[in-house]
Amino acid sequence: MRYVKIGAFALVLLLFAAAVFLMVADRLGQPAPPDPAGLIAKAAQYRVRIERDNFGVPHIVGPRDADVAFGMAFAHSEDDFATIQQVALAVRGQFAASEGPKAAVTDYLVRLFRVWETVNAKYESDLPPDLRQVLEAYADGVNYYAALHPDQVARGLLPFTGKDVVAGFVFKLPFFYGLDHELLKLTRPEAGAISNSGKHAFLLTDTPLPVGSNAVAVAPARSADGATRLLVNSHQPYTGPVSWYEAVLDSGEGWHVAGGFFPGSPFMLHGHNQHLGWANTVNGPDLVDVYKLVVNPANPNQYRLDGQWRDFEKSDASIRVKIWGPLVWTVHREVLYAAQGPVMKTERGAFAIRYAGMNEVRAPLQYFRLDKAANLEEWRAAMRLQAIPSLNYVYADEKGNIGYIYNGLFPVRKEGPDWQGVLPGDRSDLIWRSYVPFDKEPQIWNPPSGLVFNANNTPFHATAPAGDLKPEDFSPTLGIQTDMTNRAWRAMETYGADSRITAEAFHAYKYDLAYSVRSEEAQILAEVMGADAGSDPGKDADLRQAYDILRHWDRRTDVANRGVALAILTIEPVLRSRLEGKAPRRPMDALRDAIRTLKTHFGRIDPEWGQVNRLRRGPLSLAIDGGPDIFRGVYGEQQADGTLTAMAGDTFVMFVTWDKAGKLTSESIHQFGSATLDRNSRHYADQAPLFAAMKTKAVLFNAAQLAGHVEADYRPGAARH
Repeated sequence: MRYVKIGAFALVLLLFAAAVFLMVADRLGQPAPPDPAGLIAKAAQYRVRIERDNFGVPHIVGPRDADVAFGMAFAHSEDDFATIQQVALAVRGQFAASEGPKAAVTDYLVRLFRVWETVNAKYESDLPPDLRQVLEAYADGVNYYAALHPDQVARGLLPFTGKDVVAGFVFKLPFFYGLDHELLKLTRPEAGAISNSGKHAFLLTDTPLPVGSNAVAVAPARSADGATRLLVNSHQPYTGPVSWYEAVLDSGEGWHVAGGFFPGSPFMLHGHNQHLGWANTVNGPDLVDVYKLVVNPANPNQYRLDGQWRDFEKSDASIRVKIWGPLVWTVHREVLYAAQGPVMKTERGAFAIRYAGMNEVRAPLQYFRLDKAANLEEWRAAMRLQAIPSLNYVYADEKGNIGYIYNGLFPVRKEGPDWQGVLPGDRSDLIWRSYVPFDKEPQIWNPPSGLVFNANNTPFHATAPAGDLKPEDFSPTLGIQTDMTNRAWRAMETYGADSRITAEAFHAYKYDLAYSVRSEEAQILAEVMGADAGSDPGKDADLRQAYDILRHWDRRTDVANRGVALAILTIEPVLRSRLEGKAPRRPMDALRDAIRTLKTHFGRIDPEWGQVNRLRRGPLSLAIDGGPDIFRGVYGEQQADGTLTAMAGDTFVMFVTWDKAGKLTSESIHQFGSATLDRNSRHYADQAPLFAAMKTKAVLFNAAQLAGHVEADYRPGAARH
């Protein structure tokens, strides 16, 4: 027994020594962190002032664009440094070192997409000096905050650089049109996605939060008062790398914008400047092509192209993975590249991927030029850069122009093949090399109806029927989506049915709470009621009551409604299974589950919707109107008590108006507030009651509007006063 104990003790010592060796070796293999004093000293070159209004929204003023970028980075870091850091580590392919094996897939994708080879090769050649100065100033602002708050900084983050900002765009933008989903379909029976929400961001998930968006522009001819109006209403997760942060920037070099920003980006992504504005919604064109490769049976390092064997380009993905505590293990995975693009080897064979935006780094340039555009011509010139691979744009300006663009980097594809299927990988004539020019993309400008809109639906319904685009005018090789959403139907039934839209109606239609009779949700409900017609509920009183509730439900989602909880808990699982390509849920099974859930937690199957649907932030819990695919979009996550906590949907909302004289006013609201992480700040949830009540606050765009509403006035690093 004594020798057994000695042996066990020796084994423990050996394992401990091995762990220590691995930790020391890993630390020695990493670059030393920079001297914080050097990062702090860089702040002296920037002259910037941060004024926070009564809601904590930062208004950042400086003589140069670079000054404002530095201040923006510092202000956003004050409110959400953790997410900026999370984004940086993920797009560097260093996420698994802090998050463990579950993040290794993301780190591998960074290598597979050649994110850093692209950024390093093109940062100076493709990005002009004025943009690089802004990117590097933003990085200096993040570094300055980090140097002042070392307890918040993950090892290996510093120095944050302008290239990190660019890498964020290179890595994340293709996910907006579903590249991650297409890749995962090759390796997983039921494709998932990379999560974009909160603490799970950049990790694999089988239940991604749905995202949608609404955008509407109304020209003077359709407004009762001759004004031009724009609705900015993206549906995003409430927290995480693509959650909205509100700010106002004003530089002496003409960069004056108000709107929404993502963590890690110095650019207003949608909102307005003095002269014009735009709203984005996610679109779904076919921008990914998959090729089945023929691998040489005598040499697995080769594939066939045009009758010849070609060598794969090979590299090694060295991925640091946290095993436990400070123990990090480096794993190595082979990365293959073919003429088409990245290669994935699966049980079903080897597949190459070609996708829109490959090797493109100029998205930050396009956003910067859009931000600074002073008129429609300059804005369209920025769009012609074609560096943003997808997203719809709805535009309006002070001159009364409105427009809609089904934006995308549409590959110029050979007519004939089925581009939405798996393509043969041994033909070079199927490898596209260019994109459709911007002016040939689907778009509508100043239609006779005076209205354009999008709610993640087909571009063939974007205005009044007489002005709509026609499918026959576009090649099927563009892969343009043809689907409709409930929100699109309701846009047509509200904005589209009103020929003289007042300011009050413009707001009211945005907060529409109904499902259209033409929606897929209504069709699923009809399936449930059809099942009722062919069945006998017999003595099942709950089922009989459920049929009666659904039969009389008015398809609205207001908080006092007693039919909506049963309806949504029945409809949503069915719809989600269809959208995600999973095993379909039978509507009757979903109905029985909904009855069981509501009876268990609420004692009845018709609780008021506000009892179930909740907006939560810290100790705050509020009833909230709306629901999935409603114009007042709310997507909830079920809790142990049967309630739903809103996690995505309406987030940052902005109403922009230019009156008939061209005078600008705007209003906005955020689902929580400007203090993303600080629970002790009064701005942690101060906008939530207004948000739940479907109300807004004024955007204080210029100095005159801001006067008298300043809560804090300071320079980065200095005490607030």
